[in-house]
Amino acid sequence: MIDLALTAFIFAVLAAGVRRPFLWVLAYVYIDILAPQKISWMLLTHLPISLIAFTLAFAGWAYVDGKAGSRFSFRQGLIALLLVYCGLTTLSADLPEFAAEKWSWVWKALVFAVFLPLTLRTRLRMEALTLVMVLSVASIIIPAGIKTLASGGGYGSLHLLVNDNTGLYEGSILSTVAIALIPLALWLAREGTIFPPDWRVKAFAWALVFAAVLIPIGTEARTGLVCAAVLVMLSLRDMKHRFLTMGLLGAASLLAVPFLPASFTERMETIGEHRADQSASTRLAVWEWTLDYVETHPFGGGFEAYRQNRLSIDVVETSASGNTTAVETERLEDKGRAYHSSYFEMLGEQGWPGLAIWLLLHVLGVWQMERLVRRYRPSSLVDPPETLAPHSLGWVAPFARALQHSQIVYLVGSVFVGIAFQPFCYMVVALQCGLWTLVRRKEQATQAPRRQSARFRRHVPPASAPTPKGVAEGVA
Repeated sequence: MIDLALTAFIFAVLAAGVRRPFLWVLAYVYIDILAPQKISWMLLTHLPISLIAFTLAFAGWAYVDGKAGSRFSFRQGLIALLLVYCGLTTLSADLPEFAAEKWSWVWKALVFAVFLPLTLRTRLRMEALTLVMVLSVASIIIPAGIKTLASGGGYGSLHLLVNDNTGLYEGSILSTVAIALIPLALWLAREGTIFPPDWRVKAFAWALVFAAVLIPIGTEARTGLVCAAVLVMLSLRDMKHRFLTMGLLGAASLLAVPFLPASFTERMETIGEHRADQSASTRLAVWEWTLDYVETHPFGGGFEAYRQNRLSIDVVETSASGNTTAVETERLEDKGRAYHSSYFEMLGEQGWPGLAIWLLLHVLGVWQMERLVRRYRPSSLVDPPETLAPHSLGWVAPFARALQHSQIVYLVGSVFVGIAFQPFCYMVVALQCGLWTLVRRKEQATQAPRRQSARFRRHVPPASAPTPKGVAEGVA
C-alpha cells in the first residue's frame, strides 16, 4: 500500500504540472532529495522518474511558464563556470571510469542550480520550494528521530527509509542537512503563507526541530554536533536575552547527558583527541596527501581522484592501570580513502581554480544575505528611502537570515564531510539567488519612476518673474 500511495502521489503531482508547470520543478526537488525510487519496490524502480521530472521542469519553464522577472545573476554564472570546469577535469581525469560515474549526477545538480533561480519569480514560489525541501528532508529525519528515541541509534546502525549509505541516507551528510534545515523550518513556521502559522504549524515545526537535533545522536555523527553548536551561536546574534538563553541551553545539555547512549558520549569524546581515533587520523592523513597531490596537479585530478591515495597512519592507544599509563602506537596502512571534507574534495578533484570558484560562490551568498538582512530588517524599514512599502518587505530579512544560517551550517559541516556537490545545498544557493534578484528587481522598478520624475523636474523651466513697473517704464 505504501508503494502504491507513493507512486500515485508522484504521478498526481506530474499530472497537476500540466496546468501549473512550476509543480514539475517542485516534483524534481522532491524526487532529488527523497529518492522515492529507492524506497519503492515496484513501478518506480523501473522508471527514470528523476529524468522525467528533470525534463518536464525545463520544458515547462521554456514553453509554458512566464519569463517576466527571470534574471540571470552573477552567482548563477559562477555555477555555470564550475559546471564547465568540472566537465573539463572529467575529460582529463586520472580515473576516467570513476570520474564519469560521479559526473553523471553532478552535472544534473549544477545545471538545475543554474536553472532553478529563473523560476523563482515570486515570494510564493520561493516559499513553496522551501516548504518542499523541508518536508522532503523531514520524511527522512522524522522516522530516524523516532527510531533514535526508541533504540538510541548507533554509528552506522540507524536504519533509515532505505538500506543505502549514499546521499542524504549517509549519517554525517544527513546530520549536517538536518541541522541546516532548522532555520528554514522555523522561518516557515513564523512567516509562511501557504500554511498560515497557527499553533499546529508551530507545533509541527518545533517537533521537526527536535527530530533534527536527534539525528546527530542517532547517527553518532560528530559533524552534526559541531553544526548544532554553530547554529546555536549564530542564533544568539538575533536573540534579546542571550545570556539567559545560553544558560538554559547549557542546563538542558547537562540534564540530557545521562539519557544519551553510552556509545554516543564515547564517540563525542574523541573530538578533542584525533590520534586516538582511527577515523580522525585517517582524515588528517588524506588531507595531507591532497595538499601534496595538488603541488604536482594544481588543476586537480578529476572526480574520485582520492582513490589513488596510499596512507600510513599512526594510531595512539592509551591505557591506564593504577598510577601507570601505557601508550602504544600502531602503524596502519590504508589506501583509497575519501576526502571527508568538501574543501579538500574540491581541491583534490578540481584543483585550486575549482576550489576558488566554489568558495567565491558561497562567500558571496553569505555576504548577499547579510546585506539583505541589514537593509530590510524591521528597524531599517521605518522610513525606507527608495524601496517598497515596509509591510511588503517584512519577510525578506528573516528569510535572508534563515538562508544565511543554513548555508553557514553547511559550510561548517563541509569541513568534515565531502558534500561539495550535495543537491540540497545547491537548492539553498538557488533560493539565495532568487531572493537577491527578486529584491533587486523590485528596487529598480521602484527607483525608475522616481528617477524619471526627478529628470522631468530638472528640465521644467522656472516661472518668469514679474518685471518691476519702474524698470518697464524706463525701458519704454
